[in-house]
Amino acid sequence: MTEKIINHLPRHSTPKFHRILKTIALLIVKIVARVDVQGLENIPASGPFVGVTNHLSSFDTLTLIALAPVMRGTAFGAVEHRSDFIAGWALDRLGLIWVRRGEADRDAIKIALDELKSGTSVGVAIEGTRSRTGGLLPGKTGAVYLATRANVPVLPMVVWGTEQVITNLKRLKRSVIHVRVGPVIHLPEGRAGTAQLEQYTDEIMLKMAQMLPPQYRGVYRERMKDEG
Repeated sequence: MTEKIINHLPRHSTPKFHRILKTIALLIVKIVARVDVQGLENIPASGPFVGVTNHLSSFDTLTLIALAPVMRGTAFGAVEHRSDFIAGWALDRLGLIWVRRGEADRDAIKIALDELKSGTSVGVAIEGTRSRTGGLLPGKTGAVYLATRANVPVLPMVVWGTEQVITNLKRLKRSVIHVRVGPVIHLPEGRAGTAQLEQYTDEIMLKMAQMLPPQYRGVYRERMKDEG
């Protein structure tokens, strides 16, 4: 039986739709929250990169769309969200690469590599899932695999406060969303083995932990104390 295709190429944003969605996202974010952002100047003005971020809430995506410059980009998204009302349609139009949760989706990885090599930047929630505790979970190696294979830098980003938006909305209270963007990280060229990918991922996760308040550092909190 032929497997159903979930990604119709190409999988990247177009400037016109990205600009429209950015405007809408910015309006929504400004209504529900005050945004404290630092480091937007670290986003490369040209050339592809792999952007990595933590994941606390669906408002993470909305916030990053609102703040990021209009560029040729894509990101990964769980395929079950493609059927979400309005948001699923918008993200599909934005060119998200849909993945099947819990599977090693080789097709999605190939699409992402092809997009990177053609000049598209790719966003990855490096923990692989949403953190239910608010703290960082162990990083997955997929992001650095893409970066090393495509020979592109990694852009670390963190967000916090998004996990409080829904609760605060119920109280008719605006939230404060914090976003930090760090300098790009250049990894060694060439194919990396499993041990190297895990080492690179660990280094990036520690950089991200440094950008977060202690209560959001999760499994890396004690490491920060030991290495501090």
